[in-house]
Amino acid sequence: MSTPQSSPPLESSPPLEPSPHLDPSPPAAQTAPDPTLAGLGHGSLSVASILAEQARRTPDRTAVVWAGTSTTYRDLWAQACGYAGALRARGIGPGDRVAMLVPNVPDFPRVYYAVLALGAVVVPVHLLFKAEEIEHVLRDSGARVLVVAAPLLPVAAPAAAAARVPIVSVLLPEALAAQSGVPRLEDEASVAEPISRLEPVNPLAAATVLYTSGTTGRPKGAVGSHLALVEQVHVALIDTFDMTADDVVFGGLPLFHSFGQSSVMNTAFRRGATVLLIPRFDPVEALDLMVRHGATVFTAVPTMYVALLAAAAEHPGRPPLRYAVSGGSALPVAVLEQFEATFGASVHEGYGLTETSPTVSFNYVTEPPRPGTVGRALWGVDVAIADAAVEDSVELLPPGVVGEVVVRGHNLFKGYLGRPEDTAAVMVDGWFRTGDLGTQDAEGILTIVDRKKDMLVRSGYNVYPSEVEQILVRHPGVAIAAVFGLPDAARGQEIHAAVVASPGASLDGEDVVAFAKERIAAYKYPRHVHVVDALPVGASGKVLKRELVATFTPEA
Repeated sequence: MSTPQSSPPLESSPPLEPSPHLDPSPPAAQTAPDPTLAGLGHGSLSVASILAEQARRTPDRTAVVWAGTSTTYRDLWAQACGYAGALRARGIGPGDRVAMLVPNVPDFPRVYYAVLALGAVVVPVHLLFKAEEIEHVLRDSGARVLVVAAPLLPVAAPAAAAARVPIVSVLLPEALAAQSGVPRLEDEASVAEPISRLEPVNPLAAATVLYTSGTTGRPKGAVGSHLALVEQVHVALIDTFDMTADDVVFGGLPLFHSFGQSSVMNTAFRRGATVLLIPRFDPVEALDLMVRHGATVFTAVPTMYVALLAAAAEHPGRPPLRYAVSGGSALPVAVLEQFEATFGASVHEGYGLTETSPTVSFNYVTEPPRPGTVGRALWGVDVAIADAAVEDSVELLPPGVVGEVVVRGHNLFKGYLGRPEDTAAVMVDGWFRTGDLGTQDAEGILTIVDRKKDMLVRSGYNVYPSEVEQILVRHPGVAIAAVFGLPDAARGQEIHAAVVASPGASLDGEDVVAFAKERIAAYKYPRHVHVVDALPVGASGKVLKRELVATFTPEA
């Protein structure tokens, strides 16, 4: 896919700058054009058109099923337009950022597409974030408002107050709204004028800001464009997925994550399929839901596969699955084979990152899957293996040699919000450096070998050790801490920490676990804390985590 000569290279475009506006009062819409889009033509493209067009084409088809209730495409889009009208009445307009803390319920697509239909930027917040983490996202993104589901108000309200960002609720009963004083988006939508058409935006305009851990351990916002997100869907439907309007897709992946947004919600809605929503993954409930509603496509992370197999051992029912999709981390081949034998559906693995919208490569559903690999690059996406030791340039390696996976194509993000140095560190010679090690054979089949960085993956969620270590050393009895991962059959990796007690302090590992549990998301805190006399260090003073892994691995 070529770019006009007058267009600034996507990888070198200045990232979207955080809005300085943190006043809780409704601001005026920001309609100034993004200067980085000058000279790119007059075409427009909106991710919101995915739902809007499907509502026009197949209004009576079921879009989502949740809690026994079905919602048609017509109704879902009408509700999104109502929410958009309410947000517009609050002063939200093109370029404004709207944060949302909503689980997998119909209100997620209502809010998501409502924000995008206004030409605004949606900032989905991780549902497991604690107040301090939510506050960071709100401040860093420059969010103008936070839309929060009622069950999450206890953790979200203090964070929003600290960041001076106004909140509006969904799913909050009227009686509780009156007591709490928190406004309801449903009430505001009932009196606002719904929008009648989409706000036109440039294809390269920002659509989403998704937060991912960075080299400092602090979550940083990856800015995704409308073009990258829409192309992700079109390539999936043309090449990688065999999805029809009659498919019923399991929607257990968190929609705040790029995997759930692109591979489940956006893709299914573009085709006109039905999505089964489940707010929190429970394997028994998930299996029952899929059997009752005849799920034909299962998309999940490896931990969900393991849990669903355990549930299937006690549950005789089987949904009519045509195929399954796995991503997030490596799916053990034994689990893949057991799933195929149990459910009679082939499993197709893919690979991607938040910065790549997210899919980079995939075992195409139209081809026999190659277990242990993550398939071939998507159409229009270039994947190669580079020398991981060379950081200031990309030096490509021949087939079969282990190196760092590098990517370029329409799926790349715009950059990290307000962090040009971090963006420059990963965008080198026009390639995005993934930080993952892999190999590629002569046919272009990609295999992920390991992670170049210390990032851990627990239950499909990325965990950066330095962020956890910063929390642990805030414990009054901890002098220093090192966080590392050990293999875990159910979760991929389990988080461990080795800590050294402060002078004169008596330290208990379980107390440190409890301390961390109160301060960071559930998937991040270490389940095992080992109190040691000293950490192993090298000549440079760097902690040798490989020695900790060797020491605390059960076989050792």
